[in-house]
Amino acid sequence: MAKTIAEINKKIKEGKAVVVTAEEIVELAKKHPTKKLSEEIDVVTTGTFGPMCSSGVFLNFGHSSPRVKIGGGRVYLNGVPGYAGIAAVDTYLGAAALPEDDPRNSEHPGAFRYGGGHVIEDLVAGKEITLEISAYGTDCYPNKHVSTRIKLKDLNEAFLFNPRNCYQNYNIAVNLSKKTIYTYMGILKPELGNANYCSAGQLSPLLKDPFLTTIGFGTRIFLGGGIGYVAWWGTQYNPGVSRTKNGVPTTGGATLALIGDLKQMKSEYLRGASLTGYGVSLIVGIGIPIPVLDEDIVRWASIPDEDIYAPVVDYSSDYPRRTGKVLGELNYAQLKSGEVTILNKKVPTGSLSSYRKAREIAETLKDWIQKGSFLLTERLFSFPSAESGYSFRMMKEEN
Repeated sequence: MAKTIAEINKKIKEGKAVVVTAEEIVELAKKHPTKKLSEEIDVVTTGTFGPMCSSGVFLNFGHSSPRVKIGGGRVYLNGVPGYAGIAAVDTYLGAAALPEDDPRNSEHPGAFRYGGGHVIEDLVAGKEITLEISAYGTDCYPNKHVSTRIKLKDLNEAFLFNPRNCYQNYNIAVNLSKKTIYTYMGILKPELGNANYCSAGQLSPLLKDPFLTTIGFGTRIFLGGGIGYVAWWGTQYNPGVSRTKNGVPTTGGATLALIGDLKQMKSEYLRGASLTGYGVSLIVGIGIPIPVLDEDIVRWASIPDEDIYAPVVDYSSDYPRRTGKVLGELNYAQLKSGEVTILNKKVPTGSLSSYRKAREIAETLKDWIQKGSFLLTERLFSFPSAESGYSFRMMKEEN
């Protein structure tokens, strides 16, 4: 018999909800039929913690005296430029932003020691940062320069808004060339010297609800240590990817745009990252509760690592040239073992995401729900599907 979110929330308020993590339901499904589990379990919690470049914060500084207009001018936070094209004292700071004097890859491979992701981490950690504004001045906003020190608590508003997070599965990156390469998937050694991946596998949110039957606009989530929401489908959202018979995408599929109050968050779940030879990013902690409404949800949520496959892609040639070539597929149980076989060669594996932190996030979210401090939300509407005619488009190139 199908349940409703309202019924589950009633049980949460009464302290009677049965909540398990995605890791726990995988083990339970080995011993009990899915029908029984769907009747007894109310919520499955998930978690992921990895670098997500398409992230950033909207900040409102409040007005100086005399007033200043950032719009059309320049704004820097600890030397990292924010976007100054919004309004008088609003800015957006992207996780991948770099100081103008950063040497980037002019000295290859660049170190990328500090950028937007690190500023966000410093703000959440309560550190004082330097704010510098250069403006052209107007009659109503005459101030042309502001230099001050601020903390997160000093800001009128600060909210995380991430256009593309929580990728549904992703590539396994390798390097077939004869030289070391530096990518957003980490440092890849020559001639299949290593294989890097970036997913929590059986704990990863969108792999536990592969058709997003319970996740949509308005879904309440764990975001960066606080409470956030799904704001929209993410950029590069692609529901039309190939899937295995259990419904799991075999490559990157859906993504989410997320929003949340930065002042609620914790620096242990929002960490600036330096990717040698590539740039800076933000490591984001995300946990999504999946309400167990029917047996199908249990069936998807209990899919184990050994049944979740990802494509192996050569980042020295096939990825940058967008050939679409796949060298093979491996499951997450194989990847987490520390060694896999690719093209008849034994290759060590490494993960850019933290399974330990993903487990911690799923457990934290479980605790919030069991204590009654976190209720589930009805999604306001579902996201487009491949059947609805939605299609993913790549950039067109001139011939």
